Amino acid sequence: MSISAEPIIYGLIFIGVLVLVEGLYLTVFGRSISLNNRVNRRLEMLDKTGDREEVMEKLRKEMQQHLKSRKIPLYSILSTKAQKAAIAFTPKQLMLIMVGVSFLAFIGLSVGTATSVPVRALVSVVMGVGGVFTWINMKANKRMGMLEEQLPDAIELMVRSLRVGHPFSSAIAIVATEVGDPLATEFGIIADESAYGRDTGEALKDMAERLDMQDLRFLAVAVTIQQQSGGNLAEILDGLAKVIRSRFRLFRRVKAITAEAKWSGKFLSGFPLMALVGIQLLKPDYYDEAMLHPYFIPACLVVGAFLTLNLIVMRALVNIQV
Repeated sequence: MSISAEPIIYGLIFIGVLVLVEGLYLTVFGRSISLNNRVNRRLEMLDKTGDREEVMEKLRKEMQQHLKSRKIPLYSILSTKAQKAAIAFTPKQLMLIMVGVSFLAFIGLSVGTATSVPVRALVSVVMGVGGVFTWINMKANKRMGMLEEQLPDAIELMVRSLRVGHPFSSAIAIVATEVGDPLATEFGIIADESAYGRDTGEALKDMAERLDMQDLRFLAVAVTIQQQSGGNLAEILDGLAKVIRSRFRLFRRVKAITAEAKWSGKFLSGFPLMALVGIQLLKPDYYDEAMLHPYFIPACLVVGAFLTLNLIVMRALVNIQV
């Protein structure tokens, strides 16, 4: 019984792509940009340069560069996630990284496997693009989760600041210095823009649209309405913080209830692939005769379509909006 190591090599190369991109990112931009470090990046940049306007422009450029590149055909699939993750790499750098890791994956596949050149080239491109997309998606999900968790505390801090007599712009500046990243840097940009004359409600609205966060939209609407019609902003934000916390608890509850269905859908779609890998490891020649049948390739395409449809349907069934 001969065991094929090629599937294991494919998996190791893909994991190597993720590790390589993460290592390159931390090497180029430093540890402070990692989400594992709760350092306030904006304050750290201010300590190094001392130029508030320069730091603001640099951060704004980083946070807007990806949405401006949506028209690039290959990059359009990454732009939204890269924007939410606030990836400091420029779009051109990310595309060069995809090309570079695809080339390295091709070298790894050439050394470790005996597949044909077209197959190695196709798999290398999939690993390069898919690896970078997976890395960005993980960064975006982690960052958005931290933002959602930090926002109620930030709003309550603004409420306390307003109640002791600080103006709203000062309350935002306090949040930018007292809380951790990633929310601190986002609010720091708003504080800097307000200091240079931009309307605070408009800045909050732009941030909410850029991050696509419903809770931030609530905050922007509340501030805009108060600016136009007046009222006790502290009481409004206090109520908003309670609503956001309630929505967050409800979201966690829904997530716990639907977790079984989500994993069932993933398992049902992934089990045939795992069985295929297991069969190839135990008996590599098991499908040799079946591959000669004229319906083999169409049958594989049909099975792949049904597995993809299963994922889509199961995701739609448990995707409950809170």
